[in-house]
Amino acid sequence: MTAFVGKVITEVINPIILLLSALAFVVFLWGVFEFIMRAGDSVARKTGKDAIFWGMVGLVIIFGAYGIINIGINAFGFQPNGQSTLQGVVAPLRQ
Repeated sequence: MTAFVGKVITEVINPIILLLSALAFVVFLWGVFEFIMRAGDSVARKTGKDAIFWGMVGLVIIFGAYGIINIGINAFGFQPNGQSTLQGVVAPLRQ
């Protein structure tokens, strides 16, 4: 069971977290770009502010989920890769 959970975490959950983190970061950067490059246009500036806000919200939610996953792993004694630290979730499964 522990090996299965470790595989699911390293093969499924980690890539999803990485993809969503990258997407939220791109939205954040796009908002910063919009805010700076179109500073004279109040509508575009508001669009940039909104993108910055939602990019930050996305990053907070994603990293919060990452923390909750690690708390669950430690609480239930699952140790992917034989580790119970944050590195155990991030590091690929060693054989």
